[in-house]
Amino acid sequence: MATVKEQPFVLRKSAIQGTGAFATRTIRRGQRIIEYTGEHIDNDEADRRYDDEKMKRHHTFLFIVNDDEIIDGAVNGNDSRFINHSCEPNAEAVIEGKQIFIYALRTIRPGDEIAYDYQYERTDEHTDADEKFYKCLCGAPNCRGSILAPPKKKRKTSGRKRVRKTVKKTRTTNAGKKRGARDARRAR
Repeated sequence: MATVKEQPFVLRKSAIQGTGAFATRTIRRGQRIIEYTGEHIDNDEADRRYDDEKMKRHHTFLFIVNDDEIIDGAVNGNDSRFINHSCEPNAEAVIEGKQIFIYALRTIRPGDEIAYDYQYERTDEHTDADEKFYKCLCGAPNCRGSILAPPKKKRKTSGRKRVRKTVKKTRTTNAGKKRGARDARRAR
């Protein structure tokens, strides 16, 4: 008979935000920590459930899998939804097919809070008010002050056309994929 492996973290009050996930044992770099689960919904349903305009502060458990599918961790989700954001993360979210898994970016010691960079999609339409609405509370020395993805740096061009080599990956990191309903709408 197979035994169910206990998750490698417990939930408790976090200095970052509300409830957080804290390692109960050493989690090695590259180790899968947990799957991000919840109800799979479309963009219209996400917009119906979460209206950023009516929220005093941003708070959703939406995670975009692809252009047409979002996971709402608030409905049938597991403890992964309590993993907080950090601008100096020790974990990352990775899309594998239609599933999202959280992996350790580096070794996480018992007692450390597990966190990944949400990198909510940033558009040219974002304002200073959006920066405040998506305020980051991680306290990292390199905190950018927002859970929005860092602004894209403008490259200087030499007038020559650049050619990029595309490499197919078996795992796609989910940077920029955890978003609020407003951002999900913009991703269409």
